[in-house]
Amino acid sequence: MPIPELSVIIPAYQAAGVIGCCVEALQSQTLPRSMYEIIVVDDGSSDGTAEAARAAGADRVLRIPHAGPAAARNAGLQAARGEIVLFTDADCEPSPTWLERMVEPFSDPTVAGVKGTYRTRQRERIARLVQLEYEFRYARMARMARIDFVDAYAAAYRRGVLIRAGGFDPAFPVPSAEDVELSFRLARAGHRLVFAPEAWVWHRHPTRLGHYLRRKARYGFWRALLYLRYPEKIHGDAHTDPALKVQLALLILIGAGLASAWVHPLALGLSGMALLGFLFSTFPFVRWAWGRDREVALLWPWVTLLRVAVQGAALAIGLLYHAGFTPRPIPCASTKLPDPPDGQPPAEG
Repeated sequence: MPIPELSVIIPAYQAAGVIGCCVEALQSQTLPRSMYEIIVVDDGSSDGTAEAARAAGADRVLRIPHAGPAAARNAGLQAARGEIVLFTDADCEPSPTWLERMVEPFSDPTVAGVKGTYRTRQRERIARLVQLEYEFRYARMARMARIDFVDAYAAAYRRGVLIRAGGFDPAFPVPSAEDVELSFRLARAGHRLVFAPEAWVWHRHPTRLGHYLRRKARYGFWRALLYLRYPEKIHGDAHTDPALKVQLALLILIGAGLASAWVHPLALGLSGMALLGFLFSTFPFVRWAWGRDREVALLWPWVTLLRVAVQGAALAIGLLYHAGFTPRPIPCASTKLPDPPDGQPPAEG
């Protein structure tokens, strides 16, 4: 079998219900099928994920003990043969041109990594809000010549770059910020990462507010570890809305004013002014979203208030938690990725 030019790696945990659609979408790309291999890494699933991936046409299905998406991606990277490695998630369905659009930027030899985008077919209110939240950030990112933030739902890298960097850091044991940590690390080392807005995958976003907020809490908790390792990113990155820092400060003022109102009545006025400032900070998104989805535009200020409160609290807890423990060292300048958790090569499933 000829060596493929590209390797697509999909970490999958308890994904029997969705992995088939992902693999089948990858079978129908505009690039010749001989150019790429599909590697699914079953991260210790018990629901038949491996069997579903194999039935859908994955070239290789590896099985490792459950250790999280970072370890699963590393196992796939060890097995990959392509010079360019691409990553997506089991609950994504790449568009027919996804591979083609993702690899186009690599014609520039200075490009080390590429980020794609989400789209969704969902019509639920919260799912539409999530999609517009991403698109608002994509619009800002599209104006940048290089970025520092690559999500693994649609990511591509030169394989040699990842191997020398040591791959993904398994200190992030759940889907959270392991992909962002890798892109921060590569950007800090001087590698050029770029955005490919037309390289998109379909995704199933949260459809309930509680689910959305729980995800934001998890990201906030693990983002704390990122900030401890990369304090320069506190000032911002290519993806995070710059208004978030202002909103967090205003939310603290709102809380402080409410807590002090029983001591001094003027504190209640401070809370009111901070709330008005907070709502005003959401206006750029509201104005941008108004012509796209008016219902989402009207919901945005109040959902943002909840999101910043939840994410800010999780960030504070995360800073206390992660600062109290010595983070696992990140492998750097490595010529070999760490072995899977049990010390054995990933098994073919």
